[in-house]
Amino acid sequence: MTTVLTEAGADVTPAAAASQRRRRRAPGWLAVLPLLVFVAIAFGVPALAMLNGAFTVKDQTTGATSYTTANLTDSLQGAYFTALIGSVKLSAVSAGIATVLGLPLAQAVVTSRFRALREAVLTASGVLANFGGVPLAFAFVATLGNAGVLTEHLGLKDKGWNLYSFWGLVIVYLYFLIPLMVLTITPALDGLRSQWREAAQNNGATGIQYWRYIALPVLTPSLLGGLVLLFGSAFAAYATAAAMVGSAVPLVTLQIADAISGNVLVGQENVALALSLDMVLIAGLVMAVYLPLQRRSARWLEA
Repeated sequence: MTTVLTEAGADVTPAAAASQRRRRRAPGWLAVLPLLVFVAIAFGVPALAMLNGAFTVKDQTTGATSYTTANLTDSLQGAYFTALIGSVKLSAVSAGIATVLGLPLAQAVVTSRFRALREAVLTASGVLANFGGVPLAFAFVATLGNAGVLTEHLGLKDKGWNLYSFWGLVIVYLYFLIPLMVLTITPALDGLRSQWREAAQNNGATGIQYWRYIALPVLTPSLLGGLVLLFGSAFAAYATAAAMVGSAVPLVTLQIADAISGNVLVGQENVALALSLDMVLIAGLVMAVYLPLQRRSARWLEA
């Protein structure tokens, strides 16, 4: 009979060894069970309710409900579709700009000789990346609004400046997206080996050539992953835009808020759930792109 030598030095059969391994793994699964139950209740139940409502229409005459795709069709037409495209456009533009600006800033922090500066910038980035909502909107309104301090001092209103517009909202989003990009790309920049730059210089490569042929190809998965992460963060933002621009800029989150508050046509009460489902599908697509990029960039960090 085949035997297996255990850590204690005793010979046991393969079946007994497998049973021992299962017993050792059992406590781990039991420890995770409360978390799984919480996730199922906190996320699973609302998700099922959203799915049910997104495909449900109530007859105003009889009060009967039926399953149909009418809500999803309405969510991809008219003002709803305009708001969805507006959110995608705002998220893509702000995420792209934040990626371009965040990379050199993170590089300057990584290559700085002052450890205190690096810690201060990373700490500030961690705070600013989570600073949003109504306080952020109020800060920009008081600073760059129609009667803001800088607007009055620099005469920006006479030059056509308008904070309550698409580009004004992009500038506000950059306030927390650039710090988020710094936090995201810094570990990847730390993973660049100094030997690679030295080898490139020894072979006559310039700084631009090093970044074009060595650094950027290595950083591309991390950069794309950061871009996708910033897109998702901007796409899900609500409170800042709601407090600052209201309905001046069409966004899907604002449309959902209007629909939930009852500001919809009769018979379209569940369109908000259909819009939420559209957002979930886009967020799922974002995560489907982000996770492979994150795993690929992790190989360089672990090398």
